[in-house]
Amino acid sequence: MAIERVAVLGAGSWGTTFAKVIADSGPEVVLWARRQEVASTITETRVNADYLPGISLPANLAATSDPAKALDGADAVVLAVPSQTLRVNLSAWKELLPPDATLVSLSKGVELGTLKRMSEVIREVAGVDESQVAVVSGPNLAKEIAVGQPTATVIACTDHDRAVDLQHACSNSYFRPYTNTDVVGCELGGACKNVIALACGMAAGMGFGDNTMASIITRGLAETARLGAALGADPLTFAGLAGLGDLVATCASPLSRNRTFGERLGKGETLAQAQEAAHGQVAEGVKSCSSIRELAAAHGVDMPITEGVHQVCHDGLSVRELGVALLGRDRKHERQ
Repeated sequence: MAIERVAVLGAGSWGTTFAKVIADSGPEVVLWARRQEVASTITETRVNADYLPGISLPANLAATSDPAKALDGADAVVLAVPSQTLRVNLSAWKELLPPDATLVSLSKGVELGTLKRMSEVIREVAGVDESQVAVVSGPNLAKEIAVGQPTATVIACTDHDRAVDLQHACSNSYFRPYTNTDVVGCELGGACKNVIALACGMAAGMGFGDNTMASIITRGLAETARLGAALGADPLTFAGLAGLGDLVATCASPLSRNRTFGERLGKGETLAQAQEAAHGQVAEGVKSCSSIRELAAAHGVDMPITEGVHQVCHDGLSVRELGVALLGRDRKHERQ
């Protein structure tokens, strides 16, 4: 089924950027913004000054603060809200969703309390089959994509044909999507990398260099893959764009909210100070570290970096104490 009209719900930096990607690929796009002033500014100036200043948006991208207007006639609905607010937002939009539309998650996290992945939340709230839900994950730093720097991503859906339809709807000269049917692996890679990026940021804030970063990234990938194996993911997914690709970009780039947030903690700032400095931008890993930790415990999976990040963010452990604890763990085989 050709996708000709897309609703993107969420006008933050990644939602706006992905809306631009789709519009540049051909389909008509309606971007929903929570605040009327954001929608009006985009309509009048073709710029989302709050989240993507200086980036001109395509003429086939409209903006509105009315969800009914955004969703009317949409062939695909892209959900671009923070992971911990997805349930409440989608519950408000449920009755407006076109019945056969593909529901696409850009959110990367595990829901607190339920320990559900975002596709599971969507299926539960919208009352749809898993074949109707897709996720997008990869090394996709919004600001680089918004200016047209080339990147690749993964569109995962258990219905391969739907994934291919979405692939055609967001393929252009700078954005190359690949398809995958491993929704579980792609979602876990996207959620866990935020937590590992916090750890890398902490290390950078303490002044550590590339050896430390490479060690955290590699061991972080190992614990992500262990969780994936316990939940039935394809191990090869973690060697791909939604695994290693996304992990490296998020851990290494100063554009990464999680990496930057962690760096502030590593320099000695409190959680409150780091949050204030983020100016409302969400570092997903701060909350997801807790839900991922619980999910791992429920499946008997050892995730020491995730455990340590949770303790720093929520239990008062210092970053220096985290480093000592990780280096002082029992010696073991690399694949354990």
